[in-house]
Amino acid sequence: MTEPLDLSDIPSPLRLRLDGDALVHNWRTLNDMSGRAVAGAAVKANGYGLGAREVVARLSAAGCRNFFVAHWREAAEIADLVPPASISVLNGVLPEEVSAARRIGAKPVINSMDQLATWQASGGGRCDLMFDSGMNRLGIEDHRAGAVAAMSLDVDTVMSHLASADEDVPQNAHQLARFQAVASHFPNARKSLANSAGIALGTDYHFDLTRPGLSLYGGIQRKQLEERIRQVAYPEARVLQIRDLQPGDKVGYNATFTADRPMTVAITAIGYADGYTRALSNHGYFTVGESQAQVIGFVSMDLCILALEDGVRTTPVWVCPRFNLPLSAAASGRSQYELLTSLGYRYDRVWLSKAHKTSESLKSLTIR
Repeated sequence: MTEPLDLSDIPSPLRLRLDGDALVHNWRTLNDMSGRAVAGAAVKANGYGLGAREVVARLSAAGCRNFFVAHWREAAEIADLVPPASISVLNGVLPEEVSAARRIGAKPVINSMDQLATWQASGGGRCDLMFDSGMNRLGIEDHRAGAVAAMSLDVDTVMSHLASADEDVPQNAHQLARFQAVASHFPNARKSLANSAGIALGTDYHFDLTRPGLSLYGGIQRKQLEERIRQVAYPEARVLQIRDLQPGDKVGYNATFTADRPMTVAITAIGYADGYTRALSNHGYFTVGESQAQVIGFVSMDLCILALEDGVRTTPVWVCPRFNLPLSAAASGRSQYELLTSLGYRYDRVWLSKAHKTSESLKSLTIR
């Protein structure tokens, strides 16, 4: 058997250009919108697919002091970058995780009476508490707030989670009222309710600490964020081949597209395994230099076929799928969260300064 190969010098035909300036701008914007509260950052799911370590390093340098992950492995991945006590593990702590939790030093977000018993039995210590205010996901039942407060726990933050902050519905006010009742039992703990969309609901929802996630990475759920949040992620795919089609030529699996005229197409190295959903078959769009190209045929696991505009005889080495998150979500039927977190491991993640964001994309191929 041979030693494992070093993959660091093997280029990928996929890359994700990431705008660190936009990331920091978005956090500062959400922090300002949080009023007297401070904004933390949800960096779970590998920083919503962009790379948790790079995200945390940039946001920490910008002044962010509170980070939220889902799992203990995610906490361990960033615990050398920020004080572990500034990391909250949203899924709480299970008996088999106690040893790792103690070793890492992050705070569990206690979600149930069982988790509370597990934490106390292991020695207790600093923790956060999540109460259910009407979402019926994770969270201690809100009617137990008084009994939990009487336990003299070492609580940093008491929190709940809004289910419908991206909509103007009565549920938001109902959850706010239930959380306010819970919060009254914990006068010495910080309070946190608002996610990205919740920040835009107004000051009543801000309390002491907000927990933006999606909008840090360019997602927009409410109109109040449209002119303030900048795009962060720009996927790009390598052109692998140029083909000329004749009328009647069929394209892709199950021949869902048939050429009705002479056409030139580009075969690109991106597919549904890379988060480019099959739902965009025959109607997704890519930017190809100064022009647009429509996806034709079914999106394959690793490939897309693009119909180049008539008269286009050169194409960039790299092409860009349309990735405006709200528009892409509407076109694909997938949530903005899914679009971000499904950007897989095959992308080279490249954090670039403004001066270098497009230089490599300017190289072109001549169509033969």
